[in-house]
Amino acid sequence: MNSLKDILYEILKKDIRLWDKEQLNQTLLSDLVDKIDETIIELLLERQETREKFFVKIKDVYVFKSNDFKFFTEENKINNSYTQYKNRIGLSDGKEFLKNRSEVVLDFPFKDCVLEGGQTTEEGIDTYFEYEEIKTRIVNGEKTTESAGYKEKYSKRQEIFFNQILARDEIDRLFDEKALVNWKRYTKDGESEVKEIKRDANGMIKENLIIKGNNLLALHSLKSQFAGKVKLIYIDPPYNTGNDGFKYNDNFNHSSWLVFMKNRLETVKVLLNNIGVIAISCDDNEQAYLKILCDDIFGKANFLTTFFVQVRYENKTLSEDNNFQKVMECIHIYAKDIKIFKPNKIKEEYSLDKFCYKITELSQGKVELIEGRNVSIFKEGEYKIEKVRPNIDNLKETWATGSLIRQGGTAAEFLALHLINRKKEDGLKVLYKLYGMGADGLGYRYILGPQKESAFRGKFYSGVPTEIKNDVLTGDFSREKPISNLLYNFFDFSAEFGNCRSEGGVDMGGGKKPEELIRYLVEYFTNPNDIFLDFFAGSGTCGAVAHKMNRQYVLIEQMNYIHDLPESRLINVINGDQTGISKSVNWQGGGSFIYLELAKWNDEAKKLIQNAQDLNELIKLFDTLYEKYFLNYNLKIKEFKEQVIQEDNFIKLSLEEQKRMLLIMLDLNQMYVLKSEMEDKKFGITNEDQELTKFFYNEK
Repeated sequence: MNSLKDILYEILKKDIRLWDKEQLNQTLLSDLVDKIDETIIELLLERQETREKFFVKIKDVYVFKSNDFKFFTEENKINNSYTQYKNRIGLSDGKEFLKNRSEVVLDFPFKDCVLEGGQTTEEGIDTYFEYEEIKTRIVNGEKTTESAGYKEKYSKRQEIFFNQILARDEIDRLFDEKALVNWKRYTKDGESEVKEIKRDANGMIKENLIIKGNNLLALHSLKSQFAGKVKLIYIDPPYNTGNDGFKYNDNFNHSSWLVFMKNRLETVKVLLNNIGVIAISCDDNEQAYLKILCDDIFGKANFLTTFFVQVRYENKTLSEDNNFQKVMECIHIYAKDIKIFKPNKIKEEYSLDKFCYKITELSQGKVELIEGRNVSIFKEGEYKIEKVRPNIDNLKETWATGSLIRQGGTAAEFLALHLINRKKEDGLKVLYKLYGMGADGLGYRYILGPQKESAFRGKFYSGVPTEIKNDVLTGDFSREKPISNLLYNFFDFSAEFGNCRSEGGVDMGGGKKPEELIRYLVEYFTNPNDIFLDFFAGSGTCGAVAHKMNRQYVLIEQMNYIHDLPESRLINVINGDQTGISKSVNWQGGGSFIYLELAKWNDEAKKLIQNAQDLNELIKLFDTLYEKYFLNYNLKIKEFKEQVIQEDNFIKLSLEEQKRMLLIMLDLNQMYVLKSEMEDKKFGITNEDQELTKFFYNEK
């Protein structure tokens, strides 16, 4: 009779994910069990022995005892015997010793949580109160005081971290599709009502969209319509520098920022096309952590490169008081699947300038068999190499060095392996004619050996490849330029960054990216009509570039300046804006976009509170808040109504402070109306907006 361990081994063998040769990946198995993986559960239910051991039956339903299963597998490790490890002592992760592994794990508080992430007080408590600051100083031995003026003190939103297991219901509600309102279409003719949403033959939305609302929630609302459809995602998120002068909330603590980014990046991975790319701007404050986080989410193997971008002039725009001047930012680039990803390399006209060499044989040479290849050997004086006017029938000279000598079957490799060391036998300045090699139709390749005793390099000469010769003659062939790698991919956009404040007719101040930078990414990673997503829309640079370059775009922005910046900018683009890249792409205007918003709910309660004129209005408003809006789960409603707002201390507060107390009651993580609840009349969603919401989600 087989033991339970043997039976379990037989069952788990059916899941190829769990095995590396004959070794069980114990860590992966534990992770899959924690996630209640359907495949694992189905396999364990197949056999009576494992069904009885690891499940309890309750009213015809089998409930998995995950802790029992993990305990059993830990205590009865499969293929983890004493003899296997008797000569090796060290830490093991359940699969192999840690010293043999190469993975890097980024760990941080609340990693398993969801952070909605209100970007400013616009989604929080944006009232303020004033106070007078008194400064005391000593003047001529006497203490004096003076007023330092009034200061505004804002109360920021208190974010909630929803644990992905404990708060599953709250997260499901948070991520549920939202009702969409305030639809407007913009064309050259101005603003108009939205009466339809254009789709292609496959039902795919074919509209440019600007969406106002929390970007995490908006991204989840896009999933059903855009999953696997987006070709390029570019984001310029808050850099977490602690600079509150930046338009976004740029003052997360470190772990909160990582949770904030993790939640969003995991979501957009679903939206990316299999041949798509995500590009993320960052500075050195968080870029190293961001890189490891992206390795984890998108896969280290899918990392393409990091572009380093000069964004400021040295010693010009930065304070000279700083010991280290930050003139550089970086852009991390990841493919969804590097195995099928292919960039659009920039093409240039095929140049014949380097085909300026002519070789004349002055003797028959000596033919010799070298490593199985026929080679004619011409010593100094038996040949002539001339530099002549470039011509398609001439040869190009190339130094055989670097990576060229590691390319199998090439003249460079043959020179490095078999000819360099023939200096004593053949002498210096020898020309070799290697037969049966080359794609230029000549049937041979000329190789020039070392010119002096200490040399260890040589050259080879090649013609224009036969397959492109006719196209080069007619001008139909263009050459692809390679994309600079990490060593050389330094791009100086300092002039563009310095002069982009007025691009598109909008001024964001700090953080605005120039159109030329975004154009660079769009050219490499997209084609016309591809979908381009930016969920930190800011000043709308990505939308402007996409619009001018005939790419479909989706912009998401939750700040109120969406009307002054991206919306206004795209209207200017439609009307023929001539800043940025317009002249280089011959932009003449035209096109359209749709503006829409996630339907807010508790935001309306904020407005009611802020518009109250006195305490009596606030007291009357309390019942409305309780009956219609979402209040904090830990608020003692009865006690607050019957005691707090009746107390002398509360009455003596200023009206602004009283309003602030009521604002604190609102659940600021329930700011939006769910699509499934939009027909409830208390939310006030118009019939027109309900119909457009259904059109957007492609519901009949």
